[in-house]
Amino acid sequence: MTPLPVTAAKPAAAPGHPVLRLRGLVKTFKTHPVLCGIDLDVARGSTVAIIGPSGSGKSTLLRCINHLEKPTAGVIEIDGKPTESHTSASRRERERELNAMRATVGMVFQRFNLFSHRTALANVMEGLLVVKRLPRAEARQAALAMLDRVNMAHKVDAHPAQLSGGQQQRVAIARALVMQPSLMLFDEATSALDPEMVQEVLNVMRSLSEDGLTMLVVTHEMGFAREVADRAIFMDAGLVIEDDVPERLFTRPQRERTKAFLRNVRR
Repeated sequence: MTPLPVTAAKPAAAPGHPVLRLRGLVKTFKTHPVLCGIDLDVARGSTVAIIGPSGSGKSTLLRCINHLEKPTAGVIEIDGKPTESHTSASRRERERELNAMRATVGMVFQRFNLFSHRTALANVMEGLLVVKRLPRAEARQAALAMLDRVNMAHKVDAHPAQLSGGQQQRVAIARALVMQPSLMLFDEATSALDPEMVQEVLNVMRSLSEDGLTMLVVTHEMGFAREVADRAIFMDAGLVIEDDVPERLFTRPQRERTKAFLRNVRR
């Protein structure tokens, strides 16, 4: 894969309210606490990497932001608006509001979740046709442009089974991006890939960051977190243990738990 072009400088994060604001976010499964009161702001145009051990609540945090899991307590705001209204007149209206919010938040999962019976182009067009209800010709043009953006223009007619894992993940990224989200969530997007395919996906993510897309990235790729992110967050046991610029967090962590984790992942 030809690496995507590197821009001269990443645009500065825009002033004003954050794209994402979390206050007191709690998620409990039965009696087991998974998120224990998360406060977090993500500035427009920034890339925030979340690292930490398995079971620390990282993926659950993203799933709560997108309401794939219903938070137990707390406030989630996207572009200054709560993601869940408590004053809606009906369940149908609340669901409509939730779907409108989800259209502004793109999410890329560990597994690609592509429709196996549809081509790469049809997978990317789906949200434009069903959610945004664009005319087919307009949806096709936008989908083709986005597939080109992730270096997949040569595979528009291929089905998922004909694509490598890295190619499928790039289609999944294009599918999320084509909806023009305010915020992109990446949930360990490279963890299901063979090592040789990881870099092609990281190249795309790096390019998106350099272009100023607001990104919240759960990752085990420490090099990406250190080199690309504006902030690095270390989570453990449902809490944000440390939140700093990557250079300090990776070289001079303040908390013993962070130090122990980084010692282990460097082995």
